[in-house]
Amino acid sequence: MKKLQLLQTGWAGLLVVAALAGCSNSNNPDKQPGSAENEAKPGEGIQGRTITFVTGSHPWVDVIKPLIPQFEKETGINVRIQGYFEDQLTQKLTVQFTARSETPDVFMYRPLQEGKLFFQSGWLEPLDAYAGQDAEYDLGDFSPQSIRSSTVDGHLAGIPIVTEQQILYYRKDLLKEAGIEVPATIDELEEAAAKLNHPEQGVYGFVARGQRSPLVTQVSSFLYSEGGDFIKNGKAAINSPEAIKAFETYGGLLRNYGPPNAINMSWPQASAFFAQGKAALYTDANSIYRALDTEESKVRGNVGFAPFPSGTKGSMPYNITSWGLAINPKSPNKEAAWAFIKWASGKSVMLLTQQAGNPGPRSSVWKDPRGTIGFPEQLAAVFRQTVNGGIDHDRPQTVDVAAAREQVGKIVQMVITGETDIRQSADQANAALQALLDEEAE
Repeated sequence: MKKLQLLQTGWAGLLVVAALAGCSNSNNPDKQPGSAENEAKPGEGIQGRTITFVTGSHPWVDVIKPLIPQFEKETGINVRIQGYFEDQLTQKLTVQFTARSETPDVFMYRPLQEGKLFFQSGWLEPLDAYAGQDAEYDLGDFSPQSIRSSTVDGHLAGIPIVTEQQILYYRKDLLKEAGIEVPATIDELEEAAAKLNHPEQGVYGFVARGQRSPLVTQVSSFLYSEGGDFIKNGKAAINSPEAIKAFETYGGLLRNYGPPNAINMSWPQASAFFAQGKAALYTDANSIYRALDTEESKVRGNVGFAPFPSGTKGSMPYNITSWGLAINPKSPNKEAAWAFIKWASGKSVMLLTQQAGNPGPRSSVWKDPRGTIGFPEQLAAVFRQTVNGGIDHDRPQTVDVAAAREQVGKIVQMVITGETDIRQSADQANAALQALLDEEAE
């Protein structure tokens, strides 16, 4: 197993040690999920068991917490909750798993950010047998993209609970005043941004994430819609003609029609800028809508929602699992942990979490009229249109995601800051990404 070199964060050294320690206990690809060695026997008594549930800071958790006493009453399982901010969660889990701790039993994680590292380090219990053999659970009700987002090396590593797709936000009033139709293509998006760009009036044509790492997820939909991807057939592809076009388009929108400080914006800054009425068009995750619908928002009631505009290959936005639930392979309470996941991601509870504005992966909940009451009507229509389409990842699918994002982000930032020819830089970044892939394959 290769030696992971994660050098992108202040606690990178810890992750290196953690990954190395996990490698010696990594999941055997030949071992069948659900084997006696990996999983508790079905039917073992779970009443009276206590499980530790570690969560991130997310609105989904705010809905689940008040419901847990009912779960405890119905199952006899006691749930001990520990919550952490998102940036602390990975650290906490890494420390626990490196120490081969039996807790937490069940935990929230980000499949596309941590899934590959966690699974290959032996920190995610394969859930194929648990979910696939339970007809009542109805795994087929989950969107294919959400399942693929949560699958590593052919195994279901976690259960999707919150999904995201990239969409277009627009100012209804500004488009109406200018006589502009809602952009349906990326070309139309650029044309509309140019016409609606009035910096002298304090309104820019376009805003989106410009920070190096955060922008990667949002440029991905531009990339896919041009027929590209970060990695194709196992090879880095961020210097392909399709990638160059997508990066130049996204970066050009921010350079030509975005705010001067766009390069410093992640989603909180970009959404706040749009909410302050300072931009006409904004592309980001559909879950961001809540930040635009506050009492402080100056665009409240004037925000429109539309599917991501089409590129050369059509509209191909990312459609991902942003948060999932997983089981610690060292837990002595796997059956109780699965009972909790089955409940928390079941149809009835997912209906409640979705009604509170947390978009989920179950098709039946989206088809239920009650499943969309937590969203503006127009946004719900876009959700229903996009929930079963798009691409199942929004960043390079590597173990060292941070390093891969760095290579993509720096190319786009060159465009934002005025570089006119990024081909040589893209070639260099592609070589660096390929070196990363080769190292991880060793």
